[in-house]
This record gives sequence, structure tokens and C-alpha cells, in this order.
Amino acid sequence: MSFTDLFESGEHKRNLGHFASIANMAAVNGALNAEEEKMLRRFAKKLDIDEGEYEAVLKNPTKYPINPPNDADRRLERMHDLFEMIFADHEIDDHERFLIEKYAIGLGYTADLAQQLIKRSIEIYSGGLDMEDYRYLLNKK
Repeated sequence: MSFTDLFESGEHKRNLGHFASIANMAAVNGALNAEEEKMLRRFAKKLDIDEGEYEAVLKNPTKYPINPPNDADRRLERMHDLFEMIFADHEIDDHERFLIEKYAIGLGYTADLAQQLIKRSIEIYSGGLDMEDYRYLLNKK
């Protein structure tokens, strides 16, 4: 096995673990709705998850461990993916909040930093931006 194969295998395992976390978030409220199913399909494609893996993950998403990326941008991207899935139904419940906090810590954030990141992300995703933040995001290129 070449070095490239080892890297791709490790990257795919991280992607599979991340997809399982997303699927776990989607399934937290019971059966998947159409929007959640659509987003899961999109994430599966983005993360190079084949149909067999997709079905296996949906059967038991808790089976797959979290394999955090090494860089901060990739970790933040993974948090963003989870918030997209959580807010597919335009709300976050207590169980989803608990799971995303657990996932953030699994990605390597400290408990305090995870809580700050989640609190701020909920404000952003639920439309709770103040004028300064709104202006900043509009002007950001």
C-alpha cells in the first residue's frame, strides 16, 4: 500500500465518521424528513460516501468514531455541516444541542470554546444577528 493510499484511507475514514455524525443529528428526531434526506444525500456526495456506506451509516450512525481533522478550518467546516443539518427544520432542540456539543469536544474544542461556538452559531443560524454582525457579513467578500 502506498503512502497516498494510506492518506486517502484515513481521509475517507474521517469523512465516514463525519457523515455518521451528520446522520446521527438528522435522525435524532426520529424518521428523516425530505429536507434532511436531501441534505444527507448532498453530504454523502461531498464526502465521497458510496451507497453501501450510506445505507450502513443510516442503520447505525453511532457505530462510526469521530476522526477529527488536524486543522482548525476543517474542524470549523465540520461544525458548519452539522449546523446545516440541525437547522434543516429551522430549529434546534435540547438533544441536538447536547449532541453537537459532544461532537465539538470530539473534534478537539475545549468545553468552553465548544459552548461559545455553539451559542454563536445558534444565534447566526436562527437569525439572531445584531446589526454590527449583519453589516460585517454583508460587507465580507
